[in-house]
Amino acid sequence: MLTNTQTKLIKWGDCDPAGIVFYPRYFAWFDAATAALFAAAGLPIHRLFPDYEIAGMPLVDTRARFIVPSKFGDEVRIETTITEFRRSSFDVRHQLFRDDTLGVEGFETRVWTIRDPENSERIKSQTIPAEVIALFTKA
Repeated sequence: MLTNTQTKLIKWGDCDPAGIVFYPRYFAWFDAATAALFAAAGLPIHRLFPDYEIAGMPLVDTRARFIVPSKFGDEVRIETTITEFRRSSFDVRHQLFRDDTLGVEGFETRVWTIRDPENSERIKSQTIPAEVIALFTKA
């Protein structure tokens, strides 16, 4: 499976008064890391909508394990990969490291969606195209 890696310098604005990363920041970084993974596969998010006529890839489940805190001034590495594809959903794993120490592990389940043809205000799941899956699974 394709893995994308990003580095990030923890800024003061990412932290709470104790100087450790305020937990919602991780989820924002993980969302951006998912977009970066798609871009690394040759599928920048802004092109997915017109090219595949999707409505989006909304989260239906997310969680994180906080193992070691990140602090102001730390440089961290986020490794992102899709761990499983199903018919219309997929799982993403994010691992945030400081040096070689795993600090946070984040998990997402997202659904490939289109506008519902019967009600354009709604979305519905759609089969993920095989050519999309192939871009993440090729050796």
